[in-house]
Formats: sequence, C-alpha cells, structure tokens
Amino acid sequence: MKFHGYLRPDGSVGIRNKILIISVDECCEGIARKISEEIDNAVIVTNHYTCMLGGNEEILSNMISAGCNPNVAGVLVIAMGCGSIHPDLVADPVNKTGKLSKTLVCFKNGGTKATIKKGIELAKEIEIYANSLGRQLVDISKLVVGVKCGGSDTSSGIASNPSVGKAVDLLVDAGATAVSGELFELIGCEDALCKRAVSEEVASDIRQLISDEEKRWSVPGAAVETMSIGNSIGGLTTIEEKSLGALAKTGSRPIEGVLRFNQLGYEKPTKPGMYLSEATMLCGGSAMHFAAVGAQLILWTSGAAGFNNPLIPVIRVSGNEDLINEDIDIDATKVMKGEKSCDDIGKMILEEVLKVANGEKTKIEDIGYSYCSLIQKDIRLEHYLGIGIKKCK
Repeated sequence: MKFHGYLRPDGSVGIRNKILIISVDECCEGIARKISEEIDNAVIVTNHYTCMLGGNEEILSNMISAGCNPNVAGVLVIAMGCGSIHPDLVADPVNKTGKLSKTLVCFKNGGTKATIKKGIELAKEIEIYANSLGRQLVDISKLVVGVKCGGSDTSSGIASNPSVGKAVDLLVDAGATAVSGELFELIGCEDALCKRAVSEEVASDIRQLISDEEKRWSVPGAAVETMSIGNSIGGLTTIEEKSLGALAKTGSRPIEGVLRFNQLGYEKPTKPGMYLSEATMLCGGSAMHFAAVGAQLILWTSGAAGFNNPLIPVIRVSGNEDLINEDIDIDATKVMKGEKSCDDIGKMILEEVLKVANGEKTKIEDIGYSYCSLIQKDIRLEHYLGIGIKKCK
C-alpha cells in the first residue's frame, strides 16, 4: 500500500507542505500573525506559558518536535529577545533534520515593524523552497495516524470508536503506525491494554502512565469531573462506558509502547505498529502532541462536535444521526441502524485516510481551526504527587 507525499531530508514524509512560524514567547504573537498574513500555508504556534526556560523544557521539546513534523517544509522561529528561550534552541534541532529554518529576534531588528518586514522576507524564502517540492510515491510505512475522541456519546462507543479501531487494525496490518492518547480516558482498561503489550516492560509502562495521569486529574480537594455535560446528554451514564468506548478506537493489535512527553524530551515511534501516548485529552493540545510524535493526520471520533487543526488534517467520524452535518467526513450512522458493520465503516475510513494522505482535503480543512495549544505538565504538581520523570528514549 502506498501514497503520494512530500519526502523530507530526514526520510519522513509529509502529507501537507506547511510553513511553521513559531513564536517562542507570547510577546511575539502579533508579529508572527502579521507575518503569516503574507504567507500561504503558514501555521502559527505560540508559547503562551512564559519565556523563562526553567521548568519549560517540555514546551521547548513540543515546539522543536512540531517543527520536525513531516507536514512542515520549513520553520521561522521568532523571539522578542529579552527571554531565556533563544530561537536557535528551536531552529538548530530542526536544521539537523535537513529542513530550511530561519530565526528572527525583534530587539536585533529595530522593533516590531522592522521585524515584521524582515520576517516576511525570511518566510518568503521558506515559501519558495516549499513550493519547489512535489509529491512522491512512498510506502504506507511512512504514515503515522493520531487517534482521538471527543464529544463522546452513546454512538461513539457503539459506532464511531470501534469503526476507527477497525481502521487502525487495517492500517497497522498494512505497515503504518497509529498513536492513541488520552490515558485518562483509559482508566479501568489497564488489564485489556496490558494483554496487548508486546512485553512486560510495555505493560508496566501502561499501568504506570495511566496511574500518573489519574493522579494529576484527581488531586485531593481539586478533583476534576471526567464526564462532561455533552457526554451525559449524549447518553453515557458511567465513566466505565466512556472508557470502554475510548478503548475501542485503539483497535486490537499489539501495543508496541507508550510514548512519554516530559522535561527530558518526546518519545516517538521506533517502528510501525500501534502505540499509546501521553497525548492529552484536551483537543488543541492533543493535536500538537500528535504533531510532536510525527503524526501527519488525526482520526477524530465524536458525537459530531469536533476540532480542526491547521498543521495536521483531522478526519471526523460520527455515528450520531441527529448531529451529522457538513463537518463530518465519515458517516457511521448505519452501524447504529444495523445496516453496516464496524468492519464496513473501518474500510471506508481507511480509504479516506489514503485520500487525505494523497492530498485530498477533509470536509472543512481550510476553516474553523482551533488554536494550536501547547500543553505542559506542572513540574511542581508532579513533585507534590511523587511522579518520577523517566528519561525519554
């Protein structure tokens, strides 16, 4: 199985040809936005946490890894100049992949207007480079697909999630890679997941990382509800129902590993197969986590609500007839009616994945983008909860 994609110097393959403009501190957000207005296929990522580096290494790794994502042709990194995150910290690792990357410091360019002017010049250079690239026929083993759910309802666990699970199995069997996140959504499913682990070490990681995530969201006196209003209105009655639905979208194939994101780096798939990851359950942040592990597209299951990301195309799958609209790429309602099986819809999803990988746009790919959120763990809370930081491979 093959698709046509953009071959990058490091051997990875993009299904889109984006120009990433990274603002390493929030003070440069306006500058980055103004530059992007003059550049086709530009995507903005801004660090809104703080420009101080101490404790911010996870965000730094996310920015670097997003810049290395296969859907990115080149990167412009902007800093104000008074913070401790130098743009070279992001640009240098991206340069090592062979991509074209440029840096810009506002203070060194004489202010905002001069920086915008210079930034447009640099971004135009990247744009010319990106436009010189064409698609090439490559093997499906170059494809990495993120798997995410949201706005879950009754139909999610019965139709859309298991249908995506079938598609995941087909992709893995064909030699591709699938990465699911939302460890918090898998609480209670540890035994089922560990039976699929390729080793005792992976099984141990599954239990440990799900436990760690539960601790983060269940701090005494500050517990977070895990069933949203949308979940309840949609017909889910217990967290067990929600978890089993989330489990279904991971398919049934062996789990090769659990990808960690922390101060010490970001883990990425080492070979094709099925992986779990620490990709957050929060929508915008999950897209940037999937970007960091090298995913080129996301399969999103939902009661029809959804998010869109400018860096990674999102294929929406829903089985809720009341909420099917022009946003939905795959209609799984026939599973609810007993007219089609999840295997049937899974094959449809696989076909859609290949179309999108070859350049066909999703239903609303050009509109309604969510903010490219950057998420990091609070290292003070991690220390308080006794969660150890393990070095990433």
